[in-house]
Amino acid sequence: MKILILGGSKFLGRAYVLEALARGYEVTTFNRGVSRADQPGVEAVHGDRTSQADLEKLVAGRRWDAVVDTSGQQPHDVARAAGLLRDHADHYTFISSIHAFADWPAAPVDESSPTHPCPADTPPDQPPGNPLKAGCERALLTEFGARSLLLNCGLLIGPHEPVGRLPWWLERIAAGGRVLAPGNPDRPMQLIDARDFAAFGLDLLERGETGRYITTGPAGRDTYGDFLGHCIRATGSDAELVWTDDNTLLAADVGPWVELPLWTPDLPDWHGTWQADSSRALAAGLNSRPLAETVRDTWAWLQETGPGEESWAQGDLPLGIAREKERKILDQAR
Repeated sequence: MKILILGGSKFLGRAYVLEALARGYEVTTFNRGVSRADQPGVEAVHGDRTSQADLEKLVAGRRWDAVVDTSGQQPHDVARAAGLLRDHADHYTFISSIHAFADWPAAPVDESSPTHPCPADTPPDQPPGNPLKAGCERALLTEFGARSLLLNCGLLIGPHEPVGRLPWWLERIAAGGRVLAPGNPDRPMQLIDARDFAAFGLDLLERGETGRYITTGPAGRDTYGDFLGHCIRATGSDAELVWTDDNTLLAADVGPWVELPLWTPDLPDWHGTWQADSSRALAAGLNSRPLAETVRDTWAWLQETGPGEESWAQGDLPLGIAREKERKILDQAR
């Protein structure tokens, strides 16, 4: 099989490349060539997906069995790429997000849930926002039609994670001592390893599947207590988790999700965060490895690469609570 991966050098794109190469595919990657090194064994074509000339250079004289788009963020850019590629490939997988659903994270969602009303012809260079993924989906369907596969990605973790939600927790817990643990340890989580996501996506691609799949971990399998417990065991830390209720954290002006990564307080706006219905994907063969394995592998990767030059961040927002603020809350909890 000949496959084109738009992206292919970072995290999920990297996972797709490695899985595709392991299956014996001929892999072409298309990216700017500035953020990460290309994987050995690929045909690396460098260019900017926002450039018509670069895309025309990419497709000239080439044809693929399938495209996997891991880098589409703007409807205008997805429409341009899909329009050029529709005569050069038979199948197009677009990596969307659970953020595309209008009711998430306040309510549980499934494949039939409404998406944000972002049009396919949204003008270029929009500021980042959740509705854009819904517009990207519409742009793909407009240009590529029924040969399209939409994968609404849940919370991805694993080695090479660039945002750093799991890495931040591993590094904090490895530092030891009393650790501010947020909310209820029995609160469920839905996490999926990027490697499992990529393997499932290629399984669907091989079968020629189309339509939409919510692609995240099984609901109710793991809890926040499991998550942090695996971090302690993976790092061999002497950390003491100090579980602190939502109201105390909110009163101390602790920011959900970012300041204590992946913490979702028991409030109406967050009720559906970990309740996405992934049953269709599970029935189609999605395998989600044990959370403990992903945590161990991510810690091993961090140990191999060493501390990064930059702090972990979600967009422009730095991840993690300041140690002085954490100590103040912990002192009050004694």
